[in-house]
Amino acid sequence: MTRWLDRRVRVASEGWVFVLPLAGAAILSALVGWWGVAGLGLVLTVGVGLFFRDPDRIVPQTPETIVSPADGRVMEIVTENAQAKRISIFLSLWDVHINRAPYGGIVQHVVYTPGKFLAAYRQEASLVNEANTVTIAGHGREFIVKQIAGVLARRIVCRVRPGDTLEKGQRYGLIRFGSRTDLLLPATAEIAVQVGDVVRGGETVLAFLKEPPGA
Repeated sequence: MTRWLDRRVRVASEGWVFVLPLAGAAILSALVGWWGVAGLGLVLTVGVGLFFRDPDRIVPQTPETIVSPADGRVMEIVTENAQAKRISIFLSLWDVHINRAPYGGIVQHVVYTPGKFLAAYRQEASLVNEANTVTIAGHGREFIVKQIAGVLARRIVCRVRPGDTLEKGQRYGLIRFGSRTDLLLPATAEIAVQVGDVVRGGETVLAFLKEPPGA
């Protein structure tokens, strides 16, 4: 229940296109006496509003910390190659779906890749599903965040473009209705979480840089 009690909860701007029509339908149904329809509309309005909730987070400011780019559960931690490690996070329907920058820097690349809509928890989803990949470079290091659509998530929203500056923990997009977020970070980073851990975007420390900037 604590995930529903985040500080200063707001609704993401992309959510109003869903919330307002549902609320309007509920009100009109109540005015004409269709109480069953009105009740269903109210439930749907609240449910969709909660899905698009966008809470503030307390972002760790120590320079050696890498924070989670999403809420959810850590489903995989692997060494991709000699240069990078990957942490995969599964977002259920009940998680906050806002994506945040794991580290501060300049957006180098934003690449959208069309693909399938397999269940996001499947291992191959990272390779074949629709995805949007954002590369952030800062202090001589590179961080890659991959927004991956799932069975229900059919719309990836990315608010940044190459050349934009992101602060650590800053919101940069979201994925609608169940998804997955992969983070590729330097191979020298020290991982601070385990598979199965529940994480919070912009707040949970996923890893530490062995040599902080300026060291």
